Amino acid sequence: MTDRIENFRYDGPAPERLDRFLVACLPEFSRARLQGLIADGFVWVDGSPAKKSGQPIEAGTQVEVRIPPPQPSGLVAEDIPLDVIFENDDLLIVNKPAGMVVHPAVGHESGTLVNAVLGHDPEIEGIGGEERPGIVHRLDKDTSGLIVVAKNDAAMRWLQEQFRQRTVQKTYLALVDGAPPTPTGRVEAPIGRDPKDRKKMAVTTPAKGREAVSEYKTVETFRQHTLLEVHPLTGRTHQIRLHCAFLGCPIVGDSQYGHRKLSLEISRHFLHAFQLKINLPGEQEARIFEAPLPKELESVLALLRKS
Repeated sequence: MTDRIENFRYDGPAPERLDRFLVACLPEFSRARLQGLIADGFVWVDGSPAKKSGQPIEAGTQVEVRIPPPQPSGLVAEDIPLDVIFENDDLLIVNKPAGMVVHPAVGHESGTLVNAVLGHDPEIEGIGGEERPGIVHRLDKDTSGLIVVAKNDAAMRWLQEQFRQRTVQKTYLALVDGAPPTPTGRVEAPIGRDPKDRKKMAVTTPAKGREAVSEYKTVETFRQHTLLEVHPLTGRTHQIRLHCAFLGCPIVGDSQYGHRKLSLEISRHFLHAFQLKINLPGEQEARIFEAPLPKELESVLALLRKS
């Protein structure tokens, strides 16, 4: 692949910063990305290399930008089937199965969602400029359900801003041991690293953790279990699992934060991201996407209903 070359002419009434002008010309790139191109010598002003991001330009100035192709990330595209709920030119919404890690890490160099996405669409490599192309948010390995993947830089920024503003509404189904103290409720309990085990997270004091807020409501009750609908308002690692345990009703099958002895026969924790309400790039009205409970979780509920 060769460099993409873009040429622009500034005709504003007053001098303007170079980087600010380029943000308006190339909205698919972040200001930091464009500043990086300027610093690396990929931007020329009236035939000479740009001096700095804040360089003022005046009416009639010609600006040339050379955009190099994404650098190979070393990630391997793999032919892994994906359950695609929705796809357009900007993003993918995938129903991730339990057992699949979202992105490569030590011990999980292949077979991840990222490997599968690259096999589905190789052009996603380099989106966001990272080793986690297109990944805007995550799900735990053993949590199934909906996850969004950006297919270009503009969509990546659009989605990241929605998650930052907390306008994305995520809904999970969680089967818990016992029952929460009230049928509906809100949990505000900060989350940080477990001081006794750095591989785990924990509910902590505000000084040692980050704000974490979840809301829940009861969907169905059983003799010793409760099916909850949970809405995380923040996106902390292991948030729903920790908040359910904090309420005294850990998620069924969660041996890390719940009961070591499982109360039901299950090969994973019972947590599924079943609904996502989100604004797609260029659309004003939010859309709702859903993924049904996996068969292994439906089977657990079917047995409880018979007992």
